[in-house]
Amino acid sequence: MYQASENRYDQKNIRHAGDSGLMLPAISLGLWRHYGSNDPLNQRRDVILHAFDKGIFHFDVANNYGNDGSGFGSTETLLGQILNQELKAYRNELVISTKAGYEIHDGPYGIGTSRKSLFQGIDDSLKRLQLDYVDIFYAHRFDEATPIEETVRALDDIVRQGKALYVGISNYETLQAKKAIELFKELGTPFVLDQMSMNMLNTHVADSGLKELLKDNGAGLIAYGPLAEGLLSNRYLAGIPDDFRIHRTNHDLLQAGNPALVAKLNALNTIALERDQTLSQMALAWLLQDPVVTSVIIGTTSISHLDDNLKALDHLEFSETEVTRINELLS
Repeated sequence: MYQASENRYDQKNIRHAGDSGLMLPAISLGLWRHYGSNDPLNQRRDVILHAFDKGIFHFDVANNYGNDGSGFGSTETLLGQILNQELKAYRNELVISTKAGYEIHDGPYGIGTSRKSLFQGIDDSLKRLQLDYVDIFYAHRFDEATPIEETVRALDDIVRQGKALYVGISNYETLQAKKAIELFKELGTPFVLDQMSMNMLNTHVADSGLKELLKDNGAGLIAYGPLAEGLLSNRYLAGIPDDFRIHRTNHDLLQAGNPALVAKLNALNTIALERDQTLSQMALAWLLQDPVVTSVIIGTTSISHLDDNLKALDHLEFSETEVTRINELLS
């Protein structure tokens, strides 16, 4: 019978989502890939429970996560089994987030953020997760086919019905987020987070003004893909294969060619080694030095990789010289 580590909160790097009372660990665990029905439940359970033992109490999923393009919903089902068994006694300590908006089933309501799609999405997610409510429910993407007023009202009603405690948006650009925030404020919706692709090589969130918008409105930013599909690790310091699968939000990173990016990665790695960190640890620390960033979502199926990433929390400060050198490399 699983019993959580008594030392799980020794790492006290816990942050508020903007001005809200919602608190998250600085590093969260996302289950986007390799946590579906095709994956070994026992091994994935070991990673999730180890993460909780290490102070990661936020687990992030979405209703379309499964087997990399199939088995939609099976990631929620896997997590639901663990929540209902090993972690049931710890539900009050956990923050569980899920999302709806990308394709989940055939037909016009299997995609998008219409009222019908979002209500079906949250109800089906709760069944798979075996929960009465989720802590955060996101509109997973901006839906041009649905009035934003309809999406915001549906999210607000989902909270009022007790199916979610807080709401967030994901993959909304600055003007889209601005409009949504205005509507959330009118309704008094507990909007707390914007989940975006963000890493030290991809500065779109800052460059677009989105980060400043969130700061001005008391909301937090939560970063997915903080290691750019593993580019910000020691794995590709000798070269990036031509068939490397990069997330659509990071395609621009390869515009100058693979050799140019490899040279940049090695230069960043030199700074990381001088800081007594791995490149991955420095990349996570770089995001977490920003107070607007509530948490970064890592994705791993390896306990050793998870522990290695958590060591980033031991050294989050950057000297003025380090900031200058890194910014010169990233410009």
